[in-house]
Amino acid sequence: MVSPFLFFPGERLSIAELTAACLDGILVPLGAGYIPADAVETPWMRARSIAPLVGERWAAIRTSAAWIHGGVLTEPYRHHVQRVAATRARAAHDARVVSHEVRLAAADVRQVAGVSVTSPVRTLVDLARSDDETERRAARAWGADDPGTRDEAVEWLARHPRFPFARRAADVLAQTGAGRSETQRST
Repeated sequence: MVSPFLFFPGERLSIAELTAACLDGILVPLGAGYIPADAVETPWMRARSIAPLVGERWAAIRTSAAWIHGGVLTEPYRHHVQRVAATRARAAHDARVVSHEVRLAAADVRQVAGVSVTSPVRTLVDLARSDDETERRAARAWGADDPGTRDEAVEWLARHPRFPFARRAADVLAQTGAGRSETQRST
């Protein structure tokens, strides 16, 4: 699907033309593509911009999915993908992509602009259970800003008590209310 606001190298313009447009301030990079400098980033645009990196057999997860949903404001340097296809597949050999082979449950996946993405709830759970402090910090901030999604994530964890690192995720999500009030007091 060709978007009038999203350009990929070789689709309508060469990489040299796209780079020149960036130097001129006409375009800015977004995912694997480029958008007009004055275009508004939407979840559709963010998801579609990483479609070449994700492919059809994978779903964007963790900070990549959080960025698409708006839970994280900056695009991650490396996009994380996880298998949604029934059979094993090779991930794209790209330094910008980290693949995870364990298959995602269909209930935890949504389609955004034709790209598979974990649901906001599953994304928040994955960030909260991560062993990476940056991802847990992102989960706290997103949970504080979006209490509805945070509450749904807590309910999701209650329905999946044997999920790996569920206790860590529950602890991180429990801290989101306290973290928000501390932030408000310090400003």
